[in-house]
Amino acid sequence: MDWCRYRFRSHWDLDAPPAAVYRLLAAGDDYPGWWPQVREAVRSDERTGTARFRSMIPYDLVITVREARQDPAAGVLEMTFSGDLEGWARWTVTARGSGARARFEQDVVVRKPLLRLFALPGRPLFRLNHAMMMRGGRRGLRARLAARPPGAHSV
Repeated sequence: MDWCRYRFRSHWDLDAPPAAVYRLLAAGDDYPGWWPQVREAVRSDERTGTARFRSMIPYDLVITVREARQDPAAGVLEMTFSGDLEGWARWTVTARGSGARARFEQDVVVRKPLLRLFALPGRPLFRLNHAMMMRGGRRGLRARLAARPPGAHSV
């Protein structure tokens, strides 16, 4: 087993139309406005940017994010990562009742040296850290969706 490899899955059930959820998730450079653990997101070009994030562990992770797939009709956003994390993540947004479900999947290998050093003893804490980050993101997205009329676009 590679103790530096992580696979995560999360489901966020949201009271908003799938198209509105997809639009917010597709605007990666807006994440710091609603996801507290995403400290910075800067677009470099149409398909690439950098992100800096931190959850409860006082340690920043910096990654380069590259768009791999953006398919609004299928509700799929895929990206690849390099830097402190290497791998991929995918959002899949589907209708669920009168709202939407956003499914997040991620498969990454930690490259940050200090986190690799503590890979085995720190693994439960790192998984908890990720769960806390996802909880903060779900809350932030719900609040952002509630504050904006469905179909509204960011400026």
